[in-house]
Amino acid sequence: MALIILGIIILILSAVLLKSNAALQKFIPVGRIVGVVFIALGIITSCVKQIDAGQVGVKILFGSIQNDIMGSGLHFINPLLDVKKLDVKTQNYTMSGVNDEGQKAGDDAIKVLTSDGLEVTIDLTVLYRIVAADAPKLLRETGDDYRDKIVRPITRTKIRDNAVYYQAVDLFGNKRDEFQQRIYKSIEDDFKKRGLMLEQLLVRNITLPNSVKASIESKINAEQDAKKMEFVLLKEKQEAERKRVEAQGIADYQRIINTGLTDQQLQYEQIKAMKELALSANAKVIVMGKGNTPLIIDGKQ
Repeated sequence: MALIILGIIILILSAVLLKSNAALQKFIPVGRIVGVVFIALGIITSCVKQIDAGQVGVKILFGSIQNDIMGSGLHFINPLLDVKKLDVKTQNYTMSGVNDEGQKAGDDAIKVLTSDGLEVTIDLTVLYRIVAADAPKLLRETGDDYRDKIVRPITRTKIRDNAVYYQAVDLFGNKRDEFQQRIYKSIEDDFKKRGLMLEQLLVRNITLPNSVKASIESKINAEQDAKKMEFVLLKEKQEAERKRVEAQGIADYQRIINTGLTDQQLQYEQIKAMKELALSANAKVIVMGKGNTPLIIDGKQ
């Protein structure tokens, strides 16, 4: 458009100023040619628009936003149209308590009140993108500063609205995933109405008050001590059972021996053992007997 305006200015100067000066009239044809060239270049550049990958173009004619969009590539359009390029790739918005980690400088973490009246600090990252087909609607109803008008305020508000249904310990413990899914659903619905798609909601960190942290640590320590005691008791029970089985085995053995062997059988077994001992290479003479009748076994026989 700037080239077209410059070309028009050159034509006007050629027609007015050069005609008023006889010495410069010979430059009138040159001025006209230059003006026409600039106008032609302006028209050509205004008719050709390039949309980069990951972007869409929204046509604007005299302030009126058109409903059709332009995809990536080269396009020939009405030179009077203005094209607004919007990024449709995945974008992120981080709200963190760490300085300069998020989009806002300083502490930008979300502070919420839980159902038990405690203040919890949440670090969050929102992954989202523009729905290409809804780009004209987004530009018409919100503008290109949708990050500050939609993403940030809606996210912070929905997190505060849903945190009141949970206790501080629940957000830090077994209901963290449930809380994340709940706020994801509520934010997703609002984003869709405005032409944005919520891809993922990342609860990066939840900071509890110091008093709650202390109680949680005490509870964890108590649970670990209880589990340790259960292990010790189980080990002692197993050892007691082993000793009981061992004692029962010894008792059964003694009972069998006492009821199955007589004095005559024991004497007979004793004689057999001594005889085998007497017949060994190192045996000499063994004297056995009961009462006044000894039994003499000579190892040489």
